[in-house]
Amino acid sequence: MQTTIRHRPRIRLDGWARHAAVQLACALVLASGAASDPTAEITVGISWSNFQEERWKTDERAIETELARHGAKVLSADAQSSVEKQTADIESLIARGADVLIVLPQDADALIPAIRSAQREGIPVIAYDRLMEMPGVLYVSFDNREVGRIQARVIQEQVARGRYIFIKGSPQDPNAHFVHAGQLDVLQPAIDSGAIDVVGDQFIDGWLPEVAQQTTDQLLTANGDEVDAIVCSNDAMAGGVVAALAARGLHGTPLSGQDGDHAALNRVARGVQTVSVWKDSRSLGRAAADAAVRLAEGASPSDIPGTVTWSEGPRRLAVESVLLTPVGVTRKNLETVVDAGWIPRAALCRGTETSPPPACKTP
Repeated sequence: MQTTIRHRPRIRLDGWARHAAVQLACALVLASGAASDPTAEITVGISWSNFQEERWKTDERAIETELARHGAKVLSADAQSSVEKQTADIESLIARGADVLIVLPQDADALIPAIRSAQREGIPVIAYDRLMEMPGVLYVSFDNREVGRIQARVIQEQVARGRYIFIKGSPQDPNAHFVHAGQLDVLQPAIDSGAIDVVGDQFIDGWLPEVAQQTTDQLLTANGDEVDAIVCSNDAMAGGVVAALAARGLHGTPLSGQDGDHAALNRVARGVQTVSVWKDSRSLGRAAADAAVRLAEGASPSDIPGTVTWSEGPRRLAVESVLLTPVGVTRKNLETVVDAGWIPRAALCRGTETSPPPACKTP
């Protein structure tokens, strides 16, 4: 991760004053005959909750590439799944001169005091991919409820009647609740009619694959291995679920995930995982970086292109949001992620020689 520290006094300005200051600086530069990028002095602080999952590295590359295009500088910190460290990281980013913060929260509620400290300093904040339900914070993510709907539709197409397990994300993460709400949007009628019997329903702290594996193993034991489908909320946990299924010879049980992790897409190609809901985090990273620059220049969250007012969080607070559209990827449409340059065909198709999907068949 790139780290740039500026050693100069900081004066905090409100949004309009910041915008006026940037415009004045541009005028002075032009008057002096110098050529300079007016965003060159913008520094963006990025606070990551962790790098345990493959996708955050992809997001980081996209954000930093886009910020470099704008001439902005980057300060970055990894909280290593610790709320206490993330709080300290945010305080450090403020002290080191961040003009705007992009925060992937480990626990949104626990970070409220740190975010308020940033706002008091006049620093705009972007909640990256995980909701922070606070006034003035711009939420940039995918439509996570639709992620759950896509997962549920694909699994229900495979198993219209049967015994289901839900492996949900971290209870502290609003996204876990949004995804599960989307799953129930689709499956609740079948649950109510008795066509689907929910025999396991567990949140997984930290979305940790090893916890998902252990939990799945326990649920399989409790049900005598009589489980017909597993609606799992992301790809990392699905990897743990697959390990638990494999240990019992249950490979091929319909299983969902999300994020388009390379390992998960290969599992889809091999028929081990049924669907991964692809959220092109390169697009998300670019959107967040562009919004960060605009906010640092004095724009308000409602000024950001594509912004909508969204109020589906737990507190029903109206939040200015940029929500991108996810794509369900199954064996039928794996060509989508290859064509997009998301995954090389060789990596996607490894191990599919005996039963290749269309994307892996030799022309």
